Amino acid sequence: MKFALVNPAWSFQGSTYFGCQEPHYPLELLFAFDKIKEGGHDPILIDAQVEKLTAAQVKRRLDEFHPNFLVIPTAPSYLFWRCPPPELRVPRKWFAELGDGAVKVAIGPHPSATPSATLRKLNCDVAMRGEPDETLVQLASRPWTEIDGCCWKDENGVHLSPSLAVTDMRGLGTLSFDDYNVEAHQHRHHVFSGCGRGAELEFARGCPWNCTFCNKTLFRNKFRERDVDAVLAEVDNLMARGVSYIYWIDEIFGVGKNVRRLLEELRHRPISIGLQTRIDLWDEEALDLLGQAHCISMECGIESITDEGRDELNKNCRMSTERLSRLLIYAKERIPWVQANLILTDHDNRDEICTWQKNLKKYGVWVSEPVPMFPYPGTPLYTQMFGPPDDQAWERAHHYYTGMFREKDYSDIQEPHPARIEDLECTC
Repeated sequence: MKFALVNPAWSFQGSTYFGCQEPHYPLELLFAFDKIKEGGHDPILIDAQVEKLTAAQVKRRLDEFHPNFLVIPTAPSYLFWRCPPPELRVPRKWFAELGDGAVKVAIGPHPSATPSATLRKLNCDVAMRGEPDETLVQLASRPWTEIDGCCWKDENGVHLSPSLAVTDMRGLGTLSFDDYNVEAHQHRHHVFSGCGRGAELEFARGCPWNCTFCNKTLFRNKFRERDVDAVLAEVDNLMARGVSYIYWIDEIFGVGKNVRRLLEELRHRPISIGLQTRIDLWDEEALDLLGQAHCISMECGIESITDEGRDELNKNCRMSTERLSRLLIYAKERIPWVQANLILTDHDNRDEICTWQKNLKKYGVWVSEPVPMFPYPGTPLYTQMFGPPDDQAWERAHHYYTGMFREKDYSDIQEPHPARIEDLECTC
């Protein structure tokens, strides 16, 4: 069987999306590519975003390949499954233009949370719930009723799976990148000066905490580490292709038992790294090692400057704000860019936030403006507000978000006047 794995050329005009708009490695497709090949099938991976391809150009390649399955994600890279564009405008357009003759398969946060609505909106055949690394290849060889997270529609209606696919990270192996255009990818995620060639890798997946705002419950939920040697081999593969910076897409870098060994090994490689984490996972000794491992960008979720605010968000943080501040300052003395991220809560006074920001900025720590929370379907926040996600979940969340924050202003990295989700999904 032939599988076409396509990362579309993403567009975010009019969207509430607040993730990075540069191209990023489609790791979910890269892992699936290797599993499909291991299964004796024939995959092709086309990253239209990094290669700047139109749908028409991709279609010409697919017409020569004649795929049995066409797979398109509903979010740009695993890195942004937790904060995807709510609308399905882009995958809808690409399925419509590429889908002749192949079984159309959607993966991502939307089919994970609302598979029935995803099948309807995208007019696709299959929606995979959860992590698709190991399950996509099974479409070619197993009854779909036996595949975790597989939902589909046929002449008998819609068939929904109550399960979620969870990948065994120990079995992912090492990505060779032999079939990926590493050289076309220049972006160094969350680095704002200098030059070089960047890449994204994954060391661990999931998170042991359950913050109310975090969109990970229906995918990438349970914390798991990969084999250190397999990951180091990926680092070496990328370095041999000219990569000088790696951003770890882990939900929460620094949790697992093997992080220290990874960092000890990275100390001896001429490559810099960036990551997202919680500063309360680190102490001075660990931050020293992080600096020695050539970390140049560290993004830390603080969320609230009050104990009450962090408790409301279910952060389970056992450090005081004063201790968090000291660690951020200590980290900045060793790492060129340290950023503290805040979220709007009712427990944080604007004047106190401003004072805290000014104090940390004196030491070179960048502190974001508090961003509004989007109640992504499937998050604890969404469930608290609206209950389990249904076929109108994305519309409901989008209406709430735009209605709540239109007067309060959105984040400075978002569209100032986002469109209605219904209007976006009708745009091709």
